[in-house]
Amino acid sequence: MTAHINANPGDFAETVIMPGDPLRARYIAETFLTDAREVTNVRNMLGYTGYYNGQRISVMGHGMGIPSMVLYAHELVNDFGVKRIIRIGSLGATQRHVQMRDVILAQAAGTDSPTNAKRSAGYQMATSADFALLHKAFTKAQEKAIPVKVGNIFTGDLYYDPDENLIPALEKFGVLGIDMEVAGLYGLAHQQGIEALAILTVSDHCLTGEETTAEERQLSFNQMIELALYTAL
Repeated sequence: MTAHINANPGDFAETVIMPGDPLRARYIAETFLTDAREVTNVRNMLGYTGYYNGQRISVMGHGMGIPSMVLYAHELVNDFGVKRIIRIGSLGATQRHVQMRDVILAQAAGTDSPTNAKRSAGYQMATSADFALLHKAFTKAQEKAIPVKVGNIFTGDLYYDPDENLIPALEKFGVLGIDMEVAGLYGLAHQQGIEALAILTVSDHCLTGEETTAEERQLSFNQMIELALYTAL
């Protein structure tokens, strides 16, 4: 076990699906997995391992923001042998053609965070999804008739960002939406040599002001969850 994950060796599968909200992790384990058991609960950051269509899969919360995301991902990779992380979560849309509850496959993520620059001697490296996982998710979405949009997103450090130029810049640059974790996950994945992908659902719209409730974000978004599970198989 580590300071933040009180699991035992072998408790995690090689593939971990990671929502930000630990209660969403519990919902996934109880709703979609068979023989699921809790394997970690430090600070109520819940993690479970079970089976989906006969394949062993884990699901664990990662909290909010890049520091929390990469803390848990780092320990999963380096201490528990995880090889593949699929982040699922919410996204604020920054394009007019992106609608509420659309499912987004994040092919790459820009950021205003200095975290990834610390990994690469101060240089701004591209942070992108693992192509095989991205391709598989897109193919599975077509097979299962789940409509998706594929494109770039932006990971911001501040949820309540005072920069009035940010959203117009993202809209002008064709960025589909903004989250708080993906660029950190992709940067860690490049450095650690693991596979990573983010599958996101639009929970609010930065241009129209539309938004979902906290309960909707916790207990719905099933298309995103099912696509992540299909991709993990």
